[in-house]
Amino acid sequence: MSDDTIRLVTVGRILRRRRRLLAVLVVVGALVGYGVSVLFPPRYTASASVLLPGQWEQRELLTQVEIATSSSVVDKAGDALRWSDVSDKELRDRVSAKITDGNIIKISGKADTPERAQRLSDEVAQQFVAYAARIATGTTDPDGATGPESLRQQVARTNQRITDLANAADPGQTVESVQARTELEKLRTALQDAMQKLDEADPATNKAGLVVMGPAPRPTGEAPPTRWQLVGGGALLFFVLAIVGHLAAARVNRRPRSEPEIAAALGAALLGTVDVPAQRRAHRPKARGVRARLRRLLGVDTRWDLPAPRSSGDEAGLRIRYRRVCARLRERLPAARRVLVVVPDDDEVARRAAGRLAAEAEGDPLLRVVEVSVSRPLVPDRDAESGALVVLSAGARTAEELAGVAGACADGGHEVVGVVVAGAVRARTSGPADRPVEPATAAAAVHDHATGGSA
Repeated sequence: MSDDTIRLVTVGRILRRRRRLLAVLVVVGALVGYGVSVLFPPRYTASASVLLPGQWEQRELLTQVEIATSSSVVDKAGDALRWSDVSDKELRDRVSAKITDGNIIKISGKADTPERAQRLSDEVAQQFVAYAARIATGTTDPDGATGPESLRQQVARTNQRITDLANAADPGQTVESVQARTELEKLRTALQDAMQKLDEADPATNKAGLVVMGPAPRPTGEAPPTRWQLVGGGALLFFVLAIVGHLAAARVNRRPRSEPEIAAALGAALLGTVDVPAQRRAHRPKARGVRARLRRLLGVDTRWDLPAPRSSGDEAGLRIRYRRVCARLRERLPAARRVLVVVPDDDEVARRAAGRLAAEAEGDPLLRVVEVSVSRPLVPDRDAESGALVVLSAGARTAEELAGVAGACADGGHEVVGVVVAGAVRARTSGPADRPVEPATAAAAVHDHATGGSA
C-alpha cells in the first residue's frame, strides 16, 4: 500500500471516529468567522475606468497608476468629498488602481455603503485626470500660471516688444542702427524657432488628454470577504486544523504498540495475546466528573488511531489463546494459589479479556481482577497472591503510564510475573460448536476497584 493510500485511510479513520468533535469544531469555526464579520463591517467596491489615448509604454502606464493612487490625487478627492469620519490615511488605503487591456486604468474605491464607494471612485478618477493634465502641460498649478500657454503669451509679448524697439530705433543708416535692427531680428527668429520646437516636443500634442469613461457603476454586493465567506472560511479552517492536529499528534506519538515494547516498559515477560470480540455498544467505564462526561460526549474517550478490528476466528480458537496464557502462567507460578490481575479502569477490552481469562483458568490459579487508575495507579497490598498479572490493550498507554503501573504493583508488594495484551476483533456468528463462555463461569472471577490498603 502506498503512502498516499495510508494517509487517506488515516484521514477516513479520523472522520469516522472523531465526527462529533469535528462537527463541534466546525460550528465553533463558523461562529468565530461570524464574530470576525461583525468586528469588520462589510465593504463595497466601485470602479471607474480612465482611458489613456495614444501610444503608451508599459512603464508609462505604471507611472500613471502610481499617480492615480498618490496622496496628491487622493487628498484632493478627500477635500472634495469632505468625509469627516474618514482620515486621509484611511482614504488612501481604500483607493487602488490597476492597468487593464486597451490602455485603461481602473480606479477602485472601497466604502461602507454602495453610494460612498461610487462617489469615491468617481471623484478620484476626476482628480486623477485633472492632475495628469496639469503634469502634461508642465505645471501642477491649477491656474496654469507657468504652463506652455503662458510661455506662448510671453513670447508673443516679447515679439511685440522687439517690433516696438525696431520701430523706435534710429531710422538712419548708421552702423549702430543697422546692427541694432539686425540683432533684434535675430532675437525674433530665435524665439520663433524655440516655440516651434516647444510645440513639437509638447506631450499634450503627442497624446490627447485622459478621459473618464463614464461614472462608476454602483456596487450591488459586498466586496470579498463577505460575511458568509468568513463564516465558511472559519468552519473550513477549524476543520483542517483539527485534521492536521490529529495527524501531527499521531506522528509524534511514542506509545508502545508492539507486545515486546509493552512488556519491556512493564519489566515483565509477555505471556501472550488474546482476542476480545468487539461490541458496537461496549460497556464503557462510567464517566466521572464533568471533564469525563464531556470527553465521552465528544467521542474522544476512545483512541482513534488504532486499526480497525480484524476478523476473529471461531470460538474454539479464541479459547485456545486464553488457555495457552493460563498454561504459561501455571508454568511460571507452579505453586500459586492466587494471582492479582491488574487492569486499567478505562480499558474496556482489557477488562473483558481479564474476565474471560479468569473464567478459563477455572480457579487454578484463582485470578483476582482489580481495576486501577492509570493516572494515579494504586494497587491493594499483597495478601495471599503470588504475583501480579497486567492485562491491557496495545497502543493505549505511554511508557510512563506503564512504568507507573509497575511501580504501583511493586509498592503493594506484588511482583509483575507477566503481561497479557488484548486486542479487539470482529465477532463471527456463533455456530453450534462455538458456545460462548457461560456467564456463571465468568462470574467466578473476583472484581475489585483498587482503593488502597489490603483487600
